[in-house]
Amino acid sequence: MSTVFLDIIDTVLSERENFNRIWFAGDQHAPPAFSYQVNFPRLELVLSGEYINQLEDPVMGVSEVSLMAGDAIYIPPNTWNKPNWENECSVLSLLFGKRQLGFSLVSKGKESVGFYDVQKHSIQAWTGHAIDHILSALNTLAKEPNHSPMDEHLLMALLSYCRTMIHSPTQSAKTRSEDLYQGICIYIQENFHRAVTRETIAHRFNVSPNHLSRLFRQQGHMRLADYICWVRLERAKFMLKKYPFRLHEVATRCGFQDVNYFCRVFKNKTGRTPTEYREIT
Repeated sequence: MSTVFLDIIDTVLSERENFNRIWFAGDQHAPPAFSYQVNFPRLELVLSGEYINQLEDPVMGVSEVSLMAGDAIYIPPNTWNKPNWENECSVLSLLFGKRQLGFSLVSKGKESVGFYDVQKHSIQAWTGHAIDHILSALNTLAKEPNHSPMDEHLLMALLSYCRTMIHSPTQSAKTRSEDLYQGICIYIQENFHRAVTRETIAHRFNVSPNHLSRLFRQQGHMRLADYICWVRLERAKFMLKKYPFRLHEVATRCGFQDVNYFCRVFKNKTGRTPTEYREIT
């Protein structure tokens, strides 16, 4: 599977001397419902077609942009984007977790209901290396008014480093089960706002629901349901402090369908109600 992503990155680096356009996601305006917002950096590269997104605009607030082949979006931690998958496109996403570097290739047909090609792969992340400084520089650059030409230099450096990481993965005693566990954790952190369940995750990763439950008990030392709940509550804490959303909206955005249930779980896990937590300085 890694050869697929290696070939794509090689093609991007060898055939494109520069990106057509580079967009940076922001977090100064409240994100639309069902936006993607996680606590690690992401990079999305449009390989073909038209990839429509809602992004933050410094002047307009929230605007819809059309990305074509050769365009890229860099999404710093806790910033957001909201893809619109109506048009035909192929997009490569790179997810820079603390312990895993995730790759996701998604292709969508214009009239198709679902995605006709979804491939995912992850490798152990390198920490204490130059990639940390590249990501830090991109996160800082995103807040500045002028991005060019440093944005392109930094993204090319980031892709080159990712290629090296695929070529020379960190030597460890990690098993396939550990890789699968980390990949599922990244998936949950991306999709916590959706109706993710044991059955949907098992189907997505082509394993049985029982195997998935065992995997989390063995690798994560907690139940799958507890991990999903933990991710959702951590995002709820962030939203309560960051945005003036009403409680029912925080609940919905974090994957809870019932606000009363959300409040009970929040109080049980944190010792405070969501309102009390929000008021703490």
